Amino acid sequence: MSVKEVEWVKELFPNCDDYLDAYEQAGLVRERSVFAHGIHLSDREFQRLSEAKCTIAFCPTSNLFLGSGLFKIEQAKSTEHPVKVGLATDVGAGTSFSLLQTANEAYKVAQLRQQNLSPFQSLFLATLGGAKALCLEDTLGNFDVGKDADFVVFDLRSTPLMAFRNSKATPTSLSELADRVFSLIMMGDDRAVVSVHIMGEVAYSAS
Repeated sequence: MSVKEVEWVKELFPNCDDYLDAYEQAGLVRERSVFAHGIHLSDREFQRLSEAKCTIAFCPTSNLFLGSGLFKIEQAKSTEHPVKVGLATDVGAGTSFSLLQTANEAYKVAQLRQQNLSPFQSLFLATLGGAKALCLEDTLGNFDVGKDADFVVFDLRSTPLMAFRNSKATPTSLSELADRVFSLIMMGDDRAVVSVHIMGEVAYSAS
């Protein structure tokens, strides 16, 4: 999504109030709808997405790569008109399929907008936030009893720099745990992946 694309849609659909209205008139604005990027949404569009319980797929790597705009994460988190958000890697212009790298870039987008995206908020967007985006929160997204055991095990000391950064003992407070999560997001890559589990079964093991 770019400013030029928004203008083009206005030309194609002159009877629509805005970009989102083009989808709405086609009956596509509903709870299971996932709209990518959302970087040039108006206040009305945010409000309508909230009312319809739609989701925005936040694609920071492609937005930064294209220079197309910065997602208003603070507006999506608004208590007045909150919008579901999931972290997304994108396909066409995304620069990585790694959710760690994507969370890293999401943090930078928030910083550029003078906003804070905490380590736990980033983790949420990459896990339960994504599950909620797909209306799958009843089966995926966290370790609640009865949910599918789809998860990744990471090594927080997988590289010399990460080992130095996380040399202290096991965290004993939420702030220390947040610091570990932050270090994984900022410095972690495929070398940090110990194993991948799908439905409780090991699908990949680094050893």
